[in-house]
Parts: sequence; C-alpha cells; structure tokens
Amino acid sequence: MARRQTPAAAALVQDYTENIVDIDVTSEMEGSFLEYAYSVIYSRALPDARDGLKPVQRRILFMMSEMGLRPDRGHVKSARVVGEVMGKLHPHGDTAIYDAMVRMAQDFSLRLPLIDGHGNFGSLDDGPAAPRYTEARLAAAALTLTDHLDEDVVNFIPNYDNQLTQPEVLPAAFPNLLVNGATGIAVGMATNMAPHNLVEIIAAARHLIANPDATLADIMKFVPGPDLPTGGRIVGLDGIRDAYATGRGSFKTRAKVEVEQLSARRTGLVVTELPYMVGPEKVIEKIKDAVNGKKLTGISDVVDLTDRKHGLRLVIELKNGFNPNAVLQQLYRYSPMEDSFGINNVTLVDGQPQTLGLLQLLSVYVGHRISVVRRRTAFRLGKKKDRLHLVEGLLIAIVDIDEVIQIIRSSDEASAARERLMSIYDLSEIQANYILELRLRQLTKYSRIELEKEQDQLRREIEELEAILASDERLRDLVSSELAEIAEKYGTPRRTVLLESEAVSPTVAAALAAGPGAKGKAVPLALEIADDPCWAILTASGQIARTSNRDDLSETGPRTKHDVFRSVVKTSARGEVAAVTSLGRMLRVQVMDMPVLPPTSGLPNLAGGVPAKDFITLLKGEALVAFAPLDEVLAIGTALGVVKRVQPDYPLNREDWEVITLKDKDTVVGVESAADDDHLVFVTRQAQLLRFSAGAVRPQGRTAGGMAGIKLADGDEVVHFGTVRPDDDDAVVVTIAGTNGALPGTAPGTAKVTALAEYPLKGRATAGVRAHRFLKGEDVLLLGWAGHGPARASSLAGVARSLPQEHGRRDGSGIPLSQAIDAIGPSMTWSDTAEAAS
Repeated sequence: MARRQTPAAAALVQDYTENIVDIDVTSEMEGSFLEYAYSVIYSRALPDARDGLKPVQRRILFMMSEMGLRPDRGHVKSARVVGEVMGKLHPHGDTAIYDAMVRMAQDFSLRLPLIDGHGNFGSLDDGPAAPRYTEARLAAAALTLTDHLDEDVVNFIPNYDNQLTQPEVLPAAFPNLLVNGATGIAVGMATNMAPHNLVEIIAAARHLIANPDATLADIMKFVPGPDLPTGGRIVGLDGIRDAYATGRGSFKTRAKVEVEQLSARRTGLVVTELPYMVGPEKVIEKIKDAVNGKKLTGISDVVDLTDRKHGLRLVIELKNGFNPNAVLQQLYRYSPMEDSFGINNVTLVDGQPQTLGLLQLLSVYVGHRISVVRRRTAFRLGKKKDRLHLVEGLLIAIVDIDEVIQIIRSSDEASAARERLMSIYDLSEIQANYILELRLRQLTKYSRIELEKEQDQLRREIEELEAILASDERLRDLVSSELAEIAEKYGTPRRTVLLESEAVSPTVAAALAAGPGAKGKAVPLALEIADDPCWAILTASGQIARTSNRDDLSETGPRTKHDVFRSVVKTSARGEVAAVTSLGRMLRVQVMDMPVLPPTSGLPNLAGGVPAKDFITLLKGEALVAFAPLDEVLAIGTALGVVKRVQPDYPLNREDWEVITLKDKDTVVGVESAADDDHLVFVTRQAQLLRFSAGAVRPQGRTAGGMAGIKLADGDEVVHFGTVRPDDDDAVVVTIAGTNGALPGTAPGTAKVTALAEYPLKGRATAGVRAHRFLKGEDVLLLGWAGHGPARASSLAGVARSLPQEHGRRDGSGIPLSQAIDAIGPSMTWSDTAEAAS
C-alpha cells in the first residue's frame, strides 16, 4: 500500500527539482582541485621568500608578540598560545599549530630557534609532550622578526572571519629563510631548504646591498655551504653549488666520528655529531638490524651515553682484530651515519611559487628589507612632522598665553574658541584643537624651554629622515648596519665542516695507494687487520703498546726522548706473546689487544700506550717483569740467584701457567730469549757481576725450579738478569750506586757505564767479579743493567735522564748524578741493529 504524499512534501520536492543544476563533473573537479591546491600552496605549506615563514608560523609569532610573551617575561602554557592562534588567526586545528610551534623551539631543527620552550619539546627520536604540559615565550631572535609592526612597515590583511587583521609578512630583520631553512609538502610541489650560518648569510646580504650587481661566485665567497644545527660533516660540494645556482641539488652529510681506545683491550668509534635530523636511537636500531642481517661485521656493542651536560656521545665498540676505518666505511654505507639532503628551494614570491637559487633568495630578502626600512623611515618622518606641527602651535600659544586664555573664556562654545584661535594666530585646526585640550600645568615657563628644545631636536631628526629617504645609498647603508648588529648579537661559529671530497685517513690512504688499480679508483679497506709484523713493547714505567709495523723502531727512525724499553718482542699483529710476572707466572697475551702507537712517532713517553695493570690481571704483590716470545727458549733469573732455561712446550688450552717454581721469598728479576751461544749476565746489589754461557744451563720443563746461577754473599740479591750476544761489540754495563735505605730522590747516587767486554766470562754458580767500586757513603747498587748499547735512562714516569758519556773501568767508581734514575734499558735491541744492518 503506497503512502500518500502531503502537500508540504510535494512542494519541497518540486522546489528541489526546480533548483537542480546540470554541471560537468570533470570541470567541477578541476576547478575545485585547483582551488584546494592554491589554498594549500599559498596559505599553508610554502614559506614566503621575504620572511621565510609559513602562514601558521607567522601567525604564531605575531600572536605571541601581541600577547606580550617577550624573553624578559615569564613563560605561559603552550595550550594558551595554541588557543589564541587557532581562535583568532588560524582555524586549522590545534595539532598543526602546536607542531609548528614545537619545531620553532627545537635547537636541533632550526639554526636559530625562534621560540624559547620550557619543558619537553621533543628530541630527534621522540615527540614533544602535550601542549598542556609545556610552556613557551618568544626567543630574543624572534623579536627582530616582529619589530616595528606598529610603524606601517608591512601591509595588514583581514583574518579568516574579517574580525581582526594580521601582517601579510613580517619585517624580518635577518634572512630567516636561509638561516633556518624550511620544509613543506604542498599539492604537486614541495620545499626542502637547508639551514645556514647567520654570520655568513648576513655578510653575503651586506655585500649584495653594497654591490647590487654581485654574482653568485661573489656571494659564495661568504656562504660556502649550509651550516646544520647538529653539526656533522658535509662531503662533496658540487651538489651545493648546483643548488645555489638553480635552486635544486643534493649533498651528503656524515657523522663526526673519532677512533678512541675505550679500554686497555677495546677500541671503539665515538660519534659526537650526527647528520641533520638523524637521532641516536635510529642509528642504533639500523646498526643492530645490519649486524643481525650480516651486513655489518666487527661491531660488538653500541652504547648511547648522550646526556644534557656532555651532548651526543654514541660509543660503537669494535671487536678485536677489525680495522676501525673499514668498519666506519661500512657504517656510512649501511646506517644513517651517512645521509643525503636534497635541496629544493621552492618558495613564494609575490604569491607565486618559484624555485630560486642563493642569489635570487638574497635579492628578494634585500628588496623586502629595504622596503621595510623605507616605510619605517617614512612613517617616523610623518610622526615627527605631526609632532613638530603641534609643538610650533604650542609655542605660539605660550608666547601670548594671557590673550589665548581670554579668547577661550570669552567664547561661548569650543568651536567658537577654535575658530577665533585659528583666525587670530593663523593656526591650523589640529593646532587649535590641541591648544584647547592643554592642561594648565603645561603652560609654565619651563614647559616653553622644553618645547623649544624639542622643536630643535625634531627639526634635526626630520632632516636626517628626509636625507635617508632622498638617498638610496644612505638607505642601503642603514639596512646594512642594522644587519651587522643582528650578526654581532646573535651570530655563532660554524658547526658543520665542509669537505670538498671524502676525508681520507692515513690508513685509508695507504690502502688506496697500495691497492690494485689505485689510480683514482676506490679500493675497499680490508675489514680485518692484516697480520703485519710489529713490535710488542713493555716499558720501565709499565706501559704496554704495539707498533703499527716493525720499521717503527728502526735505526733510521726518529729519536726523541722517550720511555725506557723493558721488553721489545718481535711479533705480528695477530700473534701472541708471553707476559712473565715476578711470581713466576706466564700469561698468554694477544698482540691484537694492545693499543697501537702512532707510526714513526719516536715514542715520546710512549704516547698511546696503556698501563700494564689495566691490561693484565695481576695478583696481590705481583708485578709484570717482561714480555717474551712463546716459540723460543727463555732464560729466567731470580732475586736469589737462580737461573732457568725453559723449553717452549706451553699448554695450548690455557691462558696462564707457572713457568718456574720459586722458593719462598724469591721473585723473578729478568726474562729474555737465550740461545746456547748467548751469554747470561747477573748483577747483584753488592756490585758483583757474573757472565757465563747460556749453554751451561740445560733447558728444563715449565714446572722445574731451575739451578744455581750466581753465588751470592750473605744479604746480597740480584738486581738485574739478562742475556747478551757474544758478538755484540756495543754491549755495555750500567751501574748506579747509592746508600741503602735512603729516601727516593734524596740521593741520586753515582753512575758508571762500562763495556761488557771488560768483564771476563766465568763459570755458572760462581761469585763473579766486582762491577763498581763504592765511594764514601755508598754501600749498594741501586740499579744495574747489561745489554746492547747505547743505554737509556728515565724516571718511573718515563722522563728521560742523562747517563755518563765516557766508559769507566770495570772496578772503577761512578760519576755523581744530578737527578735520580729509576730505570735503564736499551735504545734498541741487538736483533733490531742486526736486522737494520743486513
């Protein structure tokens, strides 16, 4: 059953039917889309080339200025600012407004932040807190963007409901678009502009003001490239030159990374600056994904030590045996530690989107700033002239004040009084009205003097303002000087390092030079460190290190003051050496774990080494005596005169073991390699020296206790044990005598250097011969040493000390020392000399 249609419903259907309009859907969609696109481009997404701000940013700064949120006043809730902006100027939702506000407060987003935020305004990895939790006010730099808005410097336009007005553009006392950059996505176009250094940009703008015909090459002398808020390094400047010329280009940014010795056994890459808009958490995540995906190798851990006090510090720990430079190249390839920035300088010029180069952007800004200053000057000139007009009228009235008062009192109405004043004193209507509104206290004699001074001051100011408006050169000079003040007040040093090409470390350069086809072609670095020959070094001050190659201790190498070598063992980068302690323990040490000294450094104080106690775990009362090779027969001497030669049959599955069984209160004094034809040398505290053939001591197993080496007198003990080659003509003996029990450093003692050839070869287990004749007050040898000369001496801190240059007699006395000596050692090993000679 059909429902009956009421008369009212029938009339409504007829009305709708009569108002149906037939349109072409294609034309309607095109028109509507164009309107939408224009609205997004002009009113939301793209910045204006003059002040560098999008509409929402401009409205935020203007409203905060109107609210009085200056740097010298307290912060207010961000939600309050968002509400004011949304309700009066920008009806597009609070999220868009707050996001724009947050970005203007982030020092890692803008090179010169415009809002002073208080609270959590986010980080590179996390978003900000809600606007009800944060507070904000204008930054000092933002005041220069909004200054003089009340002086008719820019045009004002209605807001969205025609109830209020807002500036079409801000006066912008500095080139904000170039200094802070911009990002935005419109319909069919986008913008991405890099931040720059304020001082450099203003210097370029001032040059353009003084030289309107300047070229891009002239401008780039002041602006070599972007200056990113987070620092980092820009590698390759060709893309920047393209962007400055055409408005489009790209460049690579890299993290700032240093190779550091994290511990005695660990090397790491320490990141202190990251590419623009890349956060540490993103880097850590990508590194872990690459390690799990087997793209990255050689990384053991990544630790974020970033804090507010020290800034960014991302520590990437490396596995032993991996080349830090090679790992770094992998990180650049597979992580955001290298990023690309695409420049697309799309901006609004006279309401139209254009792609501009550096010179065009500066030209638009300079033109805008000249217009602002000209309008400000004209406004001030008008105000000064209006005030001078009033002051001149007041002076006329004050000269004949009694008659003026009489005219006013005798007039029936204010209009009549005004007409009489205008006719009698030839005043304008404005002057007459102002006189009628005067208060009696302004008519004193002193007020007249003040008015005359004000009149003179106004005339001078008017003359100056008229001169500025009449001269384009003076106007440009004023604009330039104001820019210079901004640069001086808010300028900061450059943060981003610009590199014409990839920076190459010495290690990388060596790999490129040595690699096949190295002529201009990149040769990949070996990821793992090669098993190159090197030296393992232990010094008298207890420093451990290895050289980068065996030539670093060659005879032709540089010779500067350095720490005394206690042990220098020939090995390779992936080899092992033995560390022998005073308690007779031997430890297996990986050479790879040792820190590397700078090549051919001359080893000043063994720069780059680490203390032995940080490298090897020692027991209480135990000390590291020497490094030794694991594949040679070793000779060990103890404080009680025991000698032992050890067969190299050490356990392969252990890291430490006993190499000699010691008696009570006995300790190991020296350990060196000893072939059968070598000579073993003992030096005792009572100045006895015994030299005998190593062949007299048969090699024993590692658990044996050794045999008698030197016969000691009561109370005597060994101070030095070592080996020398029988054909070493440069071998010497150094003895330093002093007083037993003297405080360290109070009595330096006497020193004597003698050729070892003067000491006869004796039998094992004998008492030897006298090596030093004591002077009055001397009773012991403080130090003794025998080995390849010339000998070197130092303090325990590694500071060089002088030894006598002339050789003394075998049983002679020493020469007084000016400074105490704590350690003696060779300048280089005998095997090193033989190798260099061959």
